Formats: sequence, structure tokens, C-alpha cells
Amino acid sequence: MAGHKGDEVPGKTLTYDDYLEMTEEPGYRLEILEGILVKVPSPSVLHQRVSRRLLRLLEDYFGGTDPRGEVFSAPLDTTLGNITVVQPDILFISGKQRDIEKETRIDGSPELVVEIISPTSRRKDRVQKMQIYQKAGIRHYWLVDPEEKTLECFGLRDGIYALLAVGLENDRVNHSEFAGLEIDLAALWARPGE
Repeated sequence: MAGHKGDEVPGKTLTYDDYLEMTEEPGYRLEILEGILVKVPSPSVLHQRVSRRLLRLLEDYFGGTDPRGEVFSAPLDTTLGNITVVQPDILFISGKQRDIEKETRIDGSPELVVEIISPTSRRKDRVQKMQIYQKAGIRHYWLVDPEEKTLECFGLRDGIYALLAVGLENDRVNHSEFAGLEIDLAALWARPGE
């Protein structure tokens, strides 16, 4: 990791303080997953399109159901303990969780985290981050895959993620725990004007 202050040292568990000392690298976002530095490539156009549309939908939905809550998008540091710093693509802090909202980061477990999968993040989002989010007690974890055109909505059940809603291609996804929220997948994937 040449070029970073606080370079990764073999066997050293990195912390949030180490993260704050790192310099940005063009074309990448940095995260620390359980003490290990991970470079995440900048999102693609498709990723950004899907993220923007889903963000707008969730802002409208939560604005009506939990007006004290707030939806955020990356890049925004989210610390889950001292050795994990992530930047979820989208996250929702409920009105009851406002205490985890700090000036420069979210410090604690959001109600909902959404990761938009890219070819380079598939394994990390589906396995590593899922385990981290589950352990942190994040109630809802959604995986959106624009290339496969799928949405998977997981929720904690007795401390383990269970698949609560799923859709693909042109499905309309309704989630049992978010009454009145319908996600039209065809609208997520479509290019402007289609």
C-alpha cells in the first residue's frame, strides 16, 4: 500500500485512528474490515444510477414513515467498533438512532445498510461484509446486483440474516417489514429515456 501514511504493517490490526491518517487514492475508496485495509474501486456509472434511484425511493419512503430518520449515501464513514470502518452505498438511520450520527461519521449500527454489488466486490459484499454487518447487529442488509438485476433483502432473525424479500429482472419487490414500500426493479436498471 505504498503512498499511504500509516501503511498496513503485516500482523498489525488497523484502527479508525490509522484510517484517519491514510491519504486518499484517486479511483479508490478505503475501508477497514476487522482491522484489514481494503481498497474499493470507485463505482461505475451503472452503480451510481442504481444507487441514486434507490436512494431517492428510500428518502421518499422513510420521509413519510420515520421523518426523524435519515438516509445517507457513500462516501460516509461508518464505524462498527474501532477496527471496522465501512462506507455503505446507502444507509438509513432511524429517528430512534440519532445518537449514532456524529459530525464526520456514523458511529454504530444503522437500521438498514444497502450494498450495490460490482464485479470486484461480489465476494466481499456477499460474505465478508454480510458477516460483519450481522455481527454488528444491523437489522436489515440489502444486496443489489445491477449486472444480475437482483435485489436480496436480509433481516436479522435470532442474530442471523434470513432472506426476507427477493426479486429479479422486472419484479416489484414488497418487503414485509417496510409496509407500503414497493421497489420496481425495472425502474432501477433502466437507462434514462428507456
